[in-house]
Amino acid sequence: MTTIQGVFYPTGYAFIMFPDAENAENAAQKLETAGFGGQNVMLLTPEVILQEIGKVDGESTVPLPSVGTEGATVHKYIDLARDGHHALMVKAPSDKDSERLMSIIREFPFSYGQKYHMLAIEDLE
Repeated sequence: MTTIQGVFYPTGYAFIMFPDAENAENAAQKLETAGFGGQNVMLLTPEVILQEIGKVDGESTVPLPSVGTEGATVHKYIDLARDGHHALMVKAPSDKDSERLMSIIREFPFSYGQKYHMLAIEDLE
């Protein structure tokens, strides 16, 4: 789920961040109940976000290279993960899937959301 340059870019997925584990877990359960299959909803802890997506080792302050919008987005994920935010990565390939996803997510306090299209990243509100 990376570009040729190795930047995180999961096409067809939404990446939604929550200020705490409880809201992320509750949103994940509601999504699964609403028909988003268990394998299509991934809960990511701050540690996973930092290590696997941000490629940050512990509390390193070494800046990542900026690679356009993708790099700026990953920097935002890192900043929120350092503050303890958790994330859901949800497979939502169609616009209809995204609308259905967001109708559920809006029931919870989320801090940041992005949808990865083939050639663009969309802010989710």
